[in-house]
Amino acid sequence: MNKVGGAVAVLAVAVLGLSACGSGDPATDQSTEAAELVVYSGRSEELVAPLIEQFEAASGVQAEVRYGDTAELAAQLLEEGDNSPADIFFAQDAGALQVIEDEGLATSLPADVVKKVPANFRSADDQWVGTSGRARVIVYNTDLVPAEEVPDTVFELVDPRWKGQVGIAPTNASFQAFVTAMRVSVGEERTKQWLEELIANDVQTFENNLAILDAVNAGTVELGLANHYYLFEKAAEVGAENLAVRNAAFQSGDPGNLVNVAGAAVLTSGADNAASEQFVDFLLSDEAQEYFAEETSEYPLVEGIAAREDLPPLSQIDGPDLTLDQLADLRGTQDLLIQVGLL
Repeated sequence: MNKVGGAVAVLAVAVLGLSACGSGDPATDQSTEAAELVVYSGRSEELVAPLIEQFEAASGVQAEVRYGDTAELAAQLLEEGDNSPADIFFAQDAGALQVIEDEGLATSLPADVVKKVPANFRSADDQWVGTSGRARVIVYNTDLVPAEEVPDTVFELVDPRWKGQVGIAPTNASFQAFVTAMRVSVGEERTKQWLEELIANDVQTFENNLAILDAVNAGTVELGLANHYYLFEKAAEVGAENLAVRNAAFQSGDPGNLVNVAGAAVLTSGADNAASEQFVDFLLSDEAQEYFAEETSEYPLVEGIAAREDLPPLSQIDGPDLTLDQLADLRGTQDLLIQVGLL
């Protein structure tokens, strides 16, 4: 099995266990003296830097953004506590946001802000709010796998037919959120069994979703688990007509159909900064929601902003029976992935 980035994942587990060391610390690499707003962003710079520049231009607020892995940034916030220089946690995963809330490091957001987003895409206590949505999908090589043969449940991926032909990204937060959803929906033992059977079936591991998409497109593997928008990102780069890869959904209720959100929380350390709520409100503005729809091909979450026409409506995606606050046990998922040998 080709293991990529395991050391990074083990570090994330260590810091999530509140025993992180300071080396390579994403929160101590830059000075915050000149910043009016400090954002810890688990969303990549390439993806959201243009949007944050729009916020700065519209608000007059200078934002200092510290980019890093969502899980590592969450762990850093747990270590820093109320002494963190951060005002905002902008995460790619609802589970990480819920961890911050559960540890008492987030503050309640104004009702008129959070109610722009449906209740199933925000904290039950209004301490974080989803800013854009993404669906988990199976990507397949159209030259190698007829559409009618694409597995309709993740549990089929352990079939000998797919030996050595499935790509996953164990160190990726989205994959870990999916495994957490599986643990919640079908139980710990069945999830562990599935992971072990996947390994026995020679699953191929990659660093991230885009690497999976590239491998499927090249025919290195025939199938992969990813987020829906990577296909559109690649198509914009090389042209859809030049791709041999497509997205497909699983059957109703399957853990593989998880819809997760990127989202934001105002931290207790940023509660007295008026720019904090201003930033969250901006992320839910028409301008920002249209950016997510048009530039990142994600699902906007505010009513009245349309997603891409070639995406199935969120209301038609039938995922596992759970709420996003149940994705908070990141450490339990990482422990399981270490136990089976995927991290």
